[in-house]
Amino acid sequence: MAVTTVRLSPEVEQELSSIAERTQRSRSWLISRAVEQFIERDRRERERWNETLAAVESAANGNVIAADAVHDWLRGWGTPGETDGPGSGM
Repeated sequence: MAVTTVRLSPEVEQELSSIAERTQRSRSWLISRAVEQFIERDRRERERWNETLAAVESAANGNVIAADAVHDWLRGWGTPGETDGPGSGM
């Protein structure tokens, strides 16, 4: 496992120590967990951004569904004729 030095303000260090004591975890464990969560959140945000770019490109290429078709589909929710939705085969 790699070792990284982190500079913390006195306020953050004090709060980190308080959390470590309260949770009976080491400060190192807390910092490592926080960084892991940050990396995962960043990965999800990049994934959503790429999906957004793909959706914008798809719409620019004319892959859109008429509002009437969407409204008809929504009115069918919970009925025997409910379908997967307009454009589900795209």
